[in-house]
Amino acid sequence: QVQLVESGGGLVQAGDSLRLSCTASGRTSYLYVMGWFRQAPGKEREFVAALRWSEPGTHYADSVEGRFTISRDNAKNTMYLQMDSLNPEDTAVYYCAANRYGLQAGIQLYDYWGQGTQVSVSS
Repeated sequence: QVQLVESGGGLVQAGDSLRLSCTASGRTSYLYVMGWFRQAPGKEREFVAALRWSEPGTHYADSVEGRFTISRDNAKNTMYLQMDSLNPEDTAVYYCAANRYGLQAGIQLYDYWGQGTQVSVSS
């Protein structure tokens, strides 16, 4: 089992930045790809970004490419999402998740999920 815990959410204004963290514990040897997803009220959960845990490789949704940066610190078992130039459309609960398949794996292939952290962006 892998446990994932997100942190770093909050209320910011449009144009501000925020950094989310996701710390993994438990069977971390399982980790191959980790990703960020988000779910806004009344909408389906959507992919944001993903990275390979032990080798180079990242993948971003078009809506965040150039504004968000995903990274990791393997020594701390922690993944980050640096979010710049935030806008109200980025308001959502952000989740981190892990899968064993690949960077472009569909949401249904993510096996482990965190509880989520709320990000709210005011205009």
